[in-house]
Order: sequence, then structure tokens, then C-alpha cells
Amino acid sequence: MTRDRGLGDREWFGQLVYGRFAIGEAGAANAGLFAVSLLATSDAALAAISQRTPDAVVLDVMIHDLDVVLAFAKSPIREIRAVGLPILSGKVDIANVRMEFESGCVANFTASRVSTERVRKLRFFQPGQYVSLDYGRQDVLVFSVGNDGQPSPNPQITVSKPQITAEEPLRAEIAAFLEAVATRSQPVVSLEDGRRALSVALRAVAAIAEHGSRAKLDQLGTRNTSF
Repeated sequence: MTRDRGLGDREWFGQLVYGRFAIGEAGAANAGLFAVSLLATSDAALAAISQRTPDAVVLDVMIHDLDVVLAFAKSPIREIRAVGLPILSGKVDIANVRMEFESGCVANFTASRVSTERVRKLRFFQPGQYVSLDYGRQDVLVFSVGNDGQPSPNPQITVSKPQITAEEPLRAEIAAFLEAVATRSQPVVSLEDGRRALSVALRAVAAIAEHGSRAKLDQLGTRNTSF
């Protein structure tokens, strides 16, 4: 976009953005995730596994996977059940959330900072197929019932690996936002998407607190607690 010399910095930036806002989610720009989006159906069962070292395990880690799964499911949430425990700190360090949608899709999320390695994976199951995405390696494996793919140890199952052009997620995120600004198109992750993911994350936090109160988890020692 060419800058009009008559515009000040603030006015030019406002013209550049033109009301376009996006949520900073590098995971959504992962090349492997795009490949998975072409495979998913609305009745899939999803499992998102994240392991990092954030300040708040649900609001800083799991929220990104919530956004991705909500985009796949495209259905109102029927029920959320969750459990979480403080192990290394006074906050919840490991959490598991089970989410059921009105469509029948079921999603399970696990986020943890109690790990010796960094892992982020998305897996989903649908009739006749199992798909696994590794965010770190940016690769996808598709296990299908039938003959469409490479043979596996199980003769009824074939394995295929979609061709993916790996790219740095943060660079892809920024490029996608600039493209949305230049073309006045919808960002990959909009403000509404971010608001929805935050709302669901807060519901998960509330479900963890409710379960902890019911199970009297506050009476357990935080340093020696484990599943």
C-alpha cells in the first residue's frame, strides 16, 4: 500500500488497517493444520495435546487448541467437564477438558507444564479414519481403512502423509494478517474467534474450579499431588 504524503503516521496506520483486526495465533498458521482442515468432518472426535511452560495452563496454552477445535466442530457446545491440579505451582499446572458438542462431536484436551519435553499435537477420529498432526514437525499422518495409501502392519489399514510445505508459523501469521489488510478479507483468526475461544476457556476454568471444590482437591498438598 502506497502512503499518501499528506497523512500523518496515525492517520496512515488507520488507513492501512482499515478496521482489520486479528488474534495473534501462530498455531492457526501452521502448515500441517491447513492440511488437516481439508480432512476433518463435523462428527470427528478430537484430541488436542499441549505441553509447554506457560503462566496459566488453560488460558495461555489450551486456549489455542480450543480455538482450533471450535473452528473444526462448527457446533454449539453441549457440555464441558474438566479437571486440573496444581503440581509445580499454586496454579493449575495440568488440566484435562472433555467437551461435547450438539453435533455429537467429542473433544478431549490435555494441557500440561509437567513434562520433560515440549509437545503439541492434534488428533482426530472419524468414520474409517484417524488423523494425527504434529505442530512442531508440521507433518500429518492419515490412517485409513481401505487401500488409499501405503500398507501398514495391519492389512486393513493404510497410511498416507499429505504433502506439506513447512514454514515458520509466526512469519505465516504475520503474512496472513497483511494479506487480510491488503485485500480487506477476513483474518485467519478474527476478533470474534478469539472472543469465542476465551469464553470457552473461562468455562473450562470454572469447570475445573467446580470439580476441585467437589473433590476437595484444595485439601491435597500441591507439591506431592499426582494423578
